[in-house]
Amino acid sequence: MSGGPGRLHPHVDLHHHGDRDAAPGLVDLAVNVRLPAPPGWVADAITASLHDLGRYPDPAPAVDSIATRHGVDPACVLPTAGGAEAFTLVARAVAGDRPAVVHPQFTEPEAALRAAGRPVDRVVLDAGDGFRLDPAAFAPAGDHAGADLVVVGNPTNPTGVLHPAADLRALVRPGRVVVVDEAFMDAVPGEPESLVGGDLTGLLVVRSLTKTWGLAGLRAGYVVGDPGLVAALRSVQPPWSVSSPAVAATVACLSERAVAEADAAAATFARHRAVLVRELAGVGLATAAPSAAPFVLVDTVPLGPASVREDLARLGFAVRRGETFPGLGPTWIRLAVRDPETSRAVATALHDLRRRRRVA
Repeated sequence: MSGGPGRLHPHVDLHHHGDRDAAPGLVDLAVNVRLPAPPGWVADAITASLHDLGRYPDPAPAVDSIATRHGVDPACVLPTAGGAEAFTLVARAVAGDRPAVVHPQFTEPEAALRAAGRPVDRVVLDAGDGFRLDPAAFAPAGDHAGADLVVVGNPTNPTGVLHPAADLRALVRPGRVVVVDEAFMDAVPGEPESLVGGDLTGLLVVRSLTKTWGLAGLRAGYVVGDPGLVAALRSVQPPWSVSSPAVAATVACLSERAVAEADAAAATFARHRAVLVRELAGVGLATAAPSAAPFVLVDTVPLGPASVREDLARLGFAVRRGETFPGLGPTWIRLAVRDPETSRAVATALHDLRRRRRVA
């Protein structure tokens, strides 16, 4: 594990996301949204909310649904315009002189901190360790003991690593706030390592509804955490930040029906991910770490020192480039988990690239 404020690598674009790697006509393995559109019953709830667009949005139904879903007091809850808004609120409202962001991970938390004029200590996990977080690095004698704000993903985007809840709770101490990005936790069967339950002191957990429910264009997410910290976020959130359709979607996507469907989807992801991992291994590519997420991270260096992204695009596949994640380089790619047929097809394309490059 390494770290330090560091300068931005010239290839690191903190605002680059998978939608910029996707392109019309390509099989989309770059974006981690499960559905192209929300299910009909979610869409119906959104449509019903359109009759009230002449009124300012009221977040109370979303607050109640989030609190009920997770068994917490409503004071511990804040609906947000997608998970990404939460990181901007954290950067503006949560005090601290030494924020640390654990990488490689979703880059918007660091981008938000930098936009707020706050220097960031990058804690870069090692591929050789399977991108596992060692909580000892943040202990009193650790290299990052002075961090007073720590941001980490679980399961982490793009590695797919699911860190033990006990390791993340070990980061909490007086004078430090720990922010855990659980945007993909609802894609993990049973959500065993979520920090939403139990003591929330010093914790902020960020959730997204856009990935599982095909709502990236609507922006629906929320924070669950320490009520004092949640109040601080609420105090800097723009008025009416969460629209009436987003409130309706939040209520629908946290219903008992939705939780059951998300659990079933998580089990399907696990089966389909196993197929993808097996197909990649068949062409000599191992995933960076055991993934618990609806995507896998792969270093394609066995196929050569150059990126395979453009070659794959010519063969009909869009994948998420790795070099915009701190700690990764151009041979890394992230692939979304799709159906087994698609996994076999991309593996065939990678095999073709291996053959061509050997011939060349």
